[in-house]
Amino acid sequence: MPPWNPLVGHLYFCYKIQSELPKDAHPGYLPDMIRRKLPQLGPVYYLDIWPFGPQMLVVASTNALYQITQKHSLPKYHAMKQFLKPISEGLDIVTMEGDLWKTWRGIFNPGFSAAHLMTLTSSITDETHRFCKILQEYSQNHTVFKMKNFTDNLTMDIIGKVVLTSNPLVDGLRMQVRWLTFGAEVNPFMRYNPIRPLIHWYNTRRMNKYVSRAIESRFSVLQQMDSLSHGGGKSIVDLVLAAYLYEDGDRKTRVLDNEFRNFTMNQVKLFLFSGHDTTSSTVCYLFYVLASQPALRARIRAEHNSILGSSVSEAADFIQSNPFLLNQLPFTSAVIKETLRLYPAVSSTRAGQPGFFVTDNQGRHYPTDGFLVWANPQAIHRDPRYWQHPDDFIPERWLVSSDDPLHPIKGAWRPFEHGPRNCIGQELAMIEMKIILILTARRFNFKLAYEEMDSVRKTRRIDTVYGERGYQIERAQPSDDLPCRVSESID
Repeated sequence: MPPWNPLVGHLYFCYKIQSELPKDAHPGYLPDMIRRKLPQLGPVYYLDIWPFGPQMLVVASTNALYQITQKHSLPKYHAMKQFLKPISEGLDIVTMEGDLWKTWRGIFNPGFSAAHLMTLTSSITDETHRFCKILQEYSQNHTVFKMKNFTDNLTMDIIGKVVLTSNPLVDGLRMQVRWLTFGAEVNPFMRYNPIRPLIHWYNTRRMNKYVSRAIESRFSVLQQMDSLSHGGGKSIVDLVLAAYLYEDGDRKTRVLDNEFRNFTMNQVKLFLFSGHDTTSSTVCYLFYVLASQPALRARIRAEHNSILGSSVSEAADFIQSNPFLLNQLPFTSAVIKETLRLYPAVSSTRAGQPGFFVTDNQGRHYPTDGFLVWANPQAIHRDPRYWQHPDDFIPERWLVSSDDPLHPIKGAWRPFEHGPRNCIGQELAMIEMKIILILTARRFNFKLAYEEMDSVRKTRRIDTVYGERGYQIERAQPSDDLPCRVSESID
């Protein structure tokens, strides 16, 4: 493991590494920075940062990750349950375990299948059109703006439509998110803020009131319909409620069980939270890449012209009439995958168990009992043992044959994790991002405004990671929420 001190553990070692990064850099950078600092260390090691965090086992190899996510899927770490409790009240498929998790994952799986999500492309294109109108306004004003604010709104509106058909509970959810905590903050007031429980209680009431009414309303509508296909909505919750109605007996007289409603309500809130924030950050990075690499932008535009025709205004109609055209955009998909490789939005924290050991490639066994087991994608996504030119943005690696050195090694790409606890919304995220690129990449030019912003600030500080000004912060979004300008393309 890294150099350890009997008094401070790895705190001083980690402090020295963090001091070489911007102060607001995402903590997910740490394992990769440790790998670069200590290349002989190997991809499995212990990290002791007590009392500012739990003792952990960092896992960043394909073999070791397979052991903890597929061969033996370790349970989620308890702090994740506490983190999400203000959103889901402890009833969510991210932190559920055992038969309860299997039941509810099975209930929602059909709604997140690729086949069903293809029927929802109209909702996604409609919301993206509204987003494009906002970009158009900023292109006319010629002003600098922070992109993350608007991608948040876009992805929140999309996930709201897809999951529940409408979504006016944004304010409550966003306030709740701002007050979430993992309990690892250095500032004790931030960690133990006495106001936090009151804020969480208030926002939970606001969200529950709306979501519960919406579920009951959809239940009543579906109950009176002859079948879901006859004019009914196709949101994910509609499918869940329809399955519940047809489960047994006379659906016309069936009552919505309180337990079922509460579980469904909390999954809806979870999907709204996790489904909008991570995708929003990745969309920002897609625009970051388009702004940074004109040649790449030209290739995406050429592919869209080839498959969807040269008229940008008709692209949405093409998608809505034939959603499976989204599967005919290999370069667009490659750009999204490469963006997710270099800028992953989440990592996975698991709880070690008695008698369970992680074995590294040298055959060494690492006990996990009592440790947080950290599956960190940033470390493996930039590891030269798995990737040729790991710090370079090379979408072609997703297009070459399997015998090409560029081709990704199995199990090394993990933005959605692997195994039974992988991200249920990964298909939705990919569809969203493809549609957003289709409706924006040809219509708009994006220009980063970091230099303008920094010249106004006139501050001297470390402001890059891997030489990039748009490093990841907070919830994995670009620094300063991606300040940029936008102009309409005249190509």
